[in-house]
Amino acid sequence: MGLGAFGIKLGMTRVFLKDGTAVPVTAIKVPKHTVVAIKTVEKDGYNAIQLGAFETTEKKLTKPEIGHLKKAGVKLLRRLKEFRVENPQDYQVGQELTVADLFKPGELVDVVGISKGRGFAGTMKRWDFGGFPKSHGHRYHRAVGSIGQRTDPGRVWKGKRMAGHWGAETVRVQSLLVVDVLPDLEVILVKGSVPGHPKGIVIVEKTRIAYRKSQRLKLNRIKHIPENLVRNEQWVS
Repeated sequence: MGLGAFGIKLGMTRVFLKDGTAVPVTAIKVPKHTVVAIKTVEKDGYNAIQLGAFETTEKKLTKPEIGHLKKAGVKLLRRLKEFRVENPQDYQVGQELTVADLFKPGELVDVVGISKGRGFAGTMKRWDFGGFPKSHGHRYHRAVGSIGQRTDPGRVWKGKRMAGHWGAETVRVQSLLVVDVLPDLEVILVKGSVPGHPKGIVIVEKTRIAYRKSQRLKLNRIKHIPENLVRNEQWVS
């Protein structure tokens, strides 16, 4: 449980540690978020707050969305999402949260986004099949091969890995390290694979698997990265 935010994937860059090590990171722009609604156990059965981001116009919203936002007394926002929290009483409707309020260097986050669309792909590209021998005398090299069974059951099982549309689906990449937070630029730097194309919208939230022993060990291994980061003020001096 914890706050999350919408972000825009800007692209990749790198940062340096004090010993000269280069660390590749992905820059994600996290704009200001507004608290649109507060849910409590007494009234709604669970604790959560609804955050909104990306200011827009009435033309791009439905009438129920416009009514919901106007009732809360906030500006028109294009994206809304609820995040479960343990202390909803600490927030107020209309409160603005910056990237520094939402994320801290050294914590682990999950990133959810729409993966890049790859179009129609064969089994070797889509499922990493090995293919047939490439030597002389073979007629098929990248074909799928046998897909059925004998008389019983006499059909192709559902879910069989075959050629088809690849990508353009919701992907969650878990346990990525927040290397640094840049409040002036409204940007966080994340180490790891971030799904989607540049300028794509992603959701960044506190990781769901932080309680696992493997994640605690992982954090101990990589916590030196944000601690030894060379920041802008060190470059200027």
